[in-house]
Order: sequence, then structure tokens, then C-alpha cells
Amino acid sequence: MERAVTRTTKTRTTEPPVDEAGALSTAACLFRSLGDPMRLAIIRHLMLGPHRVVDLTRHLDGPAQSSVSAALACLRDCGLAESQPQGRASLWSLSTQSELLELLASAEKLLAATGDQVALCPVYGTGTSS
Repeated sequence: MERAVTRTTKTRTTEPPVDEAGALSTAACLFRSLGDPMRLAIIRHLMLGPHRVVDLTRHLDGPAQSSVSAALACLRDCGLAESQPQGRASLWSLSTQSELLELLASAEKLLAATGDQVALCPVYGTGTSS
């Protein structure tokens, strides 16, 4: 008894290959940059308009000015914030405001859908529900 042999051919697409590991690593870096409460608070203030470091420090009520500057430097290095010289100070603003607004709105929807689950996560959560 003879077997029928069928060959399948793979169709090639014209799309370039995707470096999935690289793309995921880049996405993870983005989310880590947003994973700090102080940086998120700074982003929320910058959504209201440009701020100087001294003003952000006053609004955040707690961190040292050097900590706020370091957080802003992180956001700048990630391409999320930018500064313009204003006299002896710098005026900070978001470089990607509409995209950040959209991302944070999506995050709020996801948090509403998952409830306290993320807070209870043993790796990243606080261990308590709010």
C-alpha cells in the first residue's frame, strides 16, 4: 500500500521579521519607567502644563528636589519628558502627552476591571487591598 505524500509550502510574507524579544524588552523598559509612584505623580502634574523642578517638588510635598530631578531625568531619558531653559531653571513638559494620556486611561480601565488583584500580587503588589 502506497502512501500519498503531500507537501506543504510556506508562504513568505513581505513583512520584515519581527524581533519579538527586543520589542518585549523595550515595552518592559517603558512600563518600568512608569512603574514608580513619584514618576507617575510627576507625569500627572506635567499633564496640567509645564513645571519647574522647584514647583514639582512643592506639589509632590515630600521628596527632595534631587529626587524629583532624578525622576525627571529618567522620564527624559525614556523620551517621555523634555525641558526648556527658562532663566536659571528648566521648564519641564511631556514630550508625548497625548500618547501618555491614552496609555494611562487604558491603565485606569484595566485597574477598574481587575479591582484589587494587582495590589495583591506577591511580586509587584503591596500585599494589601485598598
